[in-house]
Amino acid sequence: MSDAPALPALPVTFRPGRTRAVLLTAGAAIFVVITTVAMLLDTLGPGERASFVFTAALLLGVLVMLARPKVVADESGVTVVNIAGRRRLAWAEILRVNLRPGDPWVFLDLSDGTSLPALGIQPGIAKERAIRDARALRALTEAHAAGDGRHDEHHG
Repeated sequence: MSDAPALPALPVTFRPGRTRAVLLTAGAAIFVVITTVAMLLDTLGPGERASFVFTAALLLGVLVMLARPKVVADESGVTVVNIAGRRRLAWAEILRVNLRPGDPWVFLDLSDGTSLPALGIQPGIAKERAIRDARALRALTEAHAAGDGRHDEHHG
C-alpha cells in the first residue's frame, strides 16, 4: 500500500480553509458595505439605520455559521463540527471514511448503521486538499481500528 499517506500527528484539525476564508471575507465585506450605506443615506431614520445594521449582522452570522465546519481527530476519537451541530465519535464507531467523486463532503459510515456527513472535509474550492485530508482521516481510522483489534466482518 504505497499510496497510503503518512499518519498526521494528533491532534489534527481538518477544515476547508479556502472556503472558510471566502465566507468570512464575504461576510465582513457585506457587513461593512450595508452598514456604510445605512450611515450615508440621509433619508433614513435611526430605526431604519438600525434595521440595515441588524440585517448586515444577520447575514454575517449566517456566513460565519457556514464557515464553522471542521473535523478534529485526537487520540480518543473524532469530533465532527457541522453547520449547526457537533458530534463526538470514538474511533471504534467509524467503520469507513468515504469521499466519492461528486460527493459534496466526506461521509463517515458508523457502527450503528448510519452515515454522518463531515462538512469539514469538502472538495468545493480545494479538491486536492480535500482528497489528501480524506485519505489522512481514513488512514487514522484504519490505524486505530487495527490497534483495537476490531475487524469489519459483518459490514460489507
